[in-house]
Amino acid sequence: MIPSPDAYHPSKDIKCTDSKILEGKLIVHCITGSVAAYPAPEIARCLMRHGAEVIPVMSEDAQKLISPELMYWATGNPAICKLTGGLEHVALTGGKSRTALVLIAPATANTVCKLAHGIADTPVTALAMAAMGSGMPMIVAPAMHYSMHESATFRECLSKLRTLGVEIVEPAVSEMKAKMASVDEILARVIRALHPKADMKGLKVFVTAGATVERLDPVRVFTNLSSGKMGIAIATSAYYRGADVKLVMGHGTAQPPAFIRCIKAPTTDEMFNAVAAELKDGVDIFLSTAAVADYKPERSFEIDTLHG
Repeated sequence: MIPSPDAYHPSKDIKCTDSKILEGKLIVHCITGSVAAYPAPEIARCLMRHGAEVIPVMSEDAQKLISPELMYWATGNPAICKLTGGLEHVALTGGKSRTALVLIAPATANTVCKLAHGIADTPVTALAMAAMGSGMPMIVAPAMHYSMHESATFRECLSKLRTLGVEIVEPAVSEMKAKMASVDEILARVIRALHPKADMKGLKVFVTAGATVERLDPVRVFTNLSSGKMGIAIATSAYYRGADVKLVMGHGTAQPPAFIRCIKAPTTDEMFNAVAAELKDGVDIFLSTAAVADYKPERSFEIDTLHG
């Protein structure tokens, strides 16, 4: 049966503790049978911390890896593990549904290929097909071995889903595996898709952040204590609102998120050259928040390593 999103559960007390960007949004989180299912509770709870209501839907293979009870605890809503006379796949995606977006994370190669070919033999694939038929936004985060990810069949199926309007969060390739994107990146893509102020779509936004350094010698530098947090926050906000964002990052303690394209430019000259090149190509909005060094030595000295 379909969980009632309005029912109280203590786990829902975390809603809106990070922000209210997703407040009032119902997200159906579909989970398939990949080892990458283990971060699913964290994904769901991150969405909730930004205000979302989350209903989990699990394939039979996903239930072998993580318990439906765990997802019930994580979201405060019972997981949908099979389709019943309640027509859960239709009720959650039809015209009277409150669902704002369907997220499939992780999505196995099997699930991706089934979606591309119209196979609806699990609660996840049936709900996804109904969602696509209703024109509902859908985000898919694949996870699999690299050889499967690179197979011509899978690439063709992934391309077909894109043409059908499905948004793909590309996996990170390492250790010969196409690992599901990070929780932060998946969260950012959901926020970007559902942001109430999606007023920057199509805009090219260029941001500088952090301090620059000027080397006196290989050990000592002139710099300042700018962390880069403000510039990163501005770049992230612009990304959430739909902009095409690029960040030039100097020296700083804050780390930009992986979903923001970032150029490292630790010195003033390197930052100047990066900014000049980007502005030459043209941007819609340029936001300079970098704390450029006030002083530069006339020359940089070398240290004789033999004598200290």
